[in-house]
Amino acid sequence: MATADLDYGDPRGSAELRRVIAGYLRRVRAAATNPEQVIVSTGFAQGVSLVLRALAQAGARCVAFEDPGYGNAETDETVRAAAAAGLRVVHVPVDDLGLDVAALEASGAQVVVVTPAHQSPTGVVLAAGRRQALVDWAARRDAFVIEDDYDSEFRYDREPVGVLQGLAPDRVFTIGTTSKALAPAVRLGWVLAPPALPDAVAAEKLISDRGSSTLDQLALAALIRSGRYDRHLRRMRVIYAQRRARLIDALARHAPGTRLTGLAAGFHAVAHLRPTADEQAVVAAARERRVGLYGISDYRADGTDGPPQLVIGFGNVGERAIEPGIAAVADLLR
Repeated sequence: MATADLDYGDPRGSAELRRVIAGYLRRVRAAATNPEQVIVSTGFAQGVSLVLRALAQAGARCVAFEDPGYGNAETDETVRAAAAAGLRVVHVPVDDLGLDVAALEASGAQVVVVTPAHQSPTGVVLAAGRRQALVDWAARRDAFVIEDDYDSEFRYDREPVGVLQGLAPDRVFTIGTTSKALAPAVRLGWVLAPPALPDAVAAEKLISDRGSSTLDQLALAALIRSGRYDRHLRRMRVIYAQRRARLIDALARHAPGTRLTGLAAGFHAVAHLRPTADEQAVVAAARERRVGLYGISDYRADGTDGPPQLVIGFGNVGERAIEPGIAAVADLLR
């Protein structure tokens, strides 16, 4: 290791890691990129904060978030980061095809944060027509899309959906993180910026912390370059698919008729309760039985009730714990 590797380094991140990430995103996510467009961040939260601040400096005044999505400024740090950057926050509805682009058009936003590959929390994939409409909106409005690519590698029904950035490299920021692929404790992520804006994002990174840990960056670069990162993802995809299958099977046996959606990718499913169910009462009763469920109203901007639905996670639950957990709350789901 050269002495220069132990200096503060480039605030954009290690040149080696940026080169490796650019290659990885081209190969795995069908991104249009080069290392000069990559800025290493300390996870997703910092990445989106850097981008929002850079866009606010460039003149953006309003940012839109999906609804349901991150929630509101009281419950989510991403929405708080937008407010801290001086941006007005609006929320745009999501339906079975993903973000409602017509509602986005009417909102007056110049920036939108989306989860197109696996919407959080509904799990829907942004439909092809909506993807094109979204990038058309960005071009027409001189606007920008911030793409949260948070669990796209874990897809079970087909090959992963390519990044939105590949359709409009000059209008889309893609933000990725190692939190889901490795562990939240690995505080590294990346911002793939449009060609005209990496310097603006890097300037915000310099102000924030002068740069992420160089040693951690070099370790991640070696992991990806060696092929072990890809092998780890393949192994974990099998494990998560087994947990997913166990969840589907347990619900079919203990709470037949419970409709599940959002299972094509990621680490959670959405269970649809009967229309008269009290979502929050079900969540509270489940927790009394030591089972963690989450009401989808927690992800709505105003916290109000909609159709009663539950977010059921399986990513960090051992396979053997899934069935007894579902059995314990089956009467609440039926």
